[in-house]
Amino acid sequence: QVQLVESGGGLVQAGGSLRLSCAASGRTFSRDAMGWFRQAPGKEREFVAAIRWSGGATDYADSVKGRFTISRDGAKRTVYLQMNSLKPEDTAVYYCAGRIGYSVYLRIQGQYNYWGQGTQVTVSS
Repeated sequence: QVQLVESGGGLVQAGGSLRLSCAASGRTFSRDAMGWFRQAPGKEREFVAAIRWSGGATDYADSVKGRFTISRDGAKRTVYLQMNSLKPEDTAVYYCAGRIGYSVYLRIQGQYNYWGQGTQVTVSS
């Protein structure tokens, strides 16, 4: 059974920073990828960032490029999302997702096999 557990959400003022963590258990993701998605109130869930376990190639949504950084620690089987220069529009529930096997479509939710429970990020103006 695969589990993804997020942590690190909270309340921060605009311009501040937060780091989200996603700990994976139950399998090794050596050929796989991990992603972060978010869902704001009244909106659909959207892609934020993704990273491949092997090689560490990353991808970001335009809205967060230059402000957010995704990284991974293979030994800890943990993926991080460092969020800097946060804006009120970044307020959302952030979800970690795990993909088994190679895919080029890491921006698509349906490509992911496992999801975490979500962690709330609130940015005040």
